[in-house]
Amino acid sequence: MPRKKSTGKIKLKTHKATSKRFRLTGSGVLVRTKGGKSHLRRRTSDRTKALFTEMIPVEGVKIIRRVKRLAPYMEK
Repeated sequence: MPRKKSTGKIKLKTHKATSKRFRLTGSGVLVRTKGGKSHLRRRTSDRTKALFTEMIPVEGVKIIRRVKRLAPYMEK
């Protein structure tokens, strides 16, 4: 069976930690999760714990550029 011809394009690997921390909204805005959601939350108030669920838009242009480089296939 003959080999497939290579097109010369290289697949890029997604940085998995970046893809888990950031999302793209439908309008294309990059949002991030808040830290401190996973453990050591027993003494935290319910109001503070509820605020952890919000996603915050990423402001910095350089950070957005870095995230898009680390997760090149992140889609809307």
